Amino acid sequence: MLEECRLLRRLTSEAGACFIVNDHIDIAMLVGADGVHVGQEDLPVPEVRRLVGPDMIVGLSTHMPEHAREARGLGADYIGVGPIFATNTKEDVVDPVGYEYLDWISRNADLPFVAIGGIKRHNIAEVARHGARCCSLVSELVGAPDIRARVEEVRKAMREGLAG
Repeated sequence: MLEECRLLRRLTSEAGACFIVNDHIDIAMLVGADGVHVGQEDLPVPEVRRLVGPDMIVGLSTHMPEHAREARGLGADYIGVGPIFATNTKEDVVDPVGYEYLDWISRNADLPFVAIGGIKRHNIAEVARHGARCCSLVSELVGAPDIRARVEEVRKAMREGLAG
């Protein structure tokens, strides 16, 4: 994982892209990632901030309004919202939060947010119509036979959702 993240850091730096490491604070620090994302059951955000310092982006997964309300005070820079749908990407995932929580976040969030969990090209337009402007997709992209073409399909679907 460390070597993969070193490669990803190099590629994202060359592309001018932000690189966030999920869960592994140590690896994020070792490779000079732009940020790290942690879950509700991981190290508390204030402790993560103490480790990574003020310049690294820290994201926090949220599954309910209470989590979102607490995130800024804890020191998070952005929140993950989900899982919107059922997902098999990670083990021990909480039940899907669906559109109700995404709608709430869209109206009330005081931090930038990323919708995550089970988002695919066939449902991303609807996710965008519910207020998501940034979405995380994993299996939909890495499992595609032509990743570049799939990214374009997903972008098109999201633009359609944002348009109406």
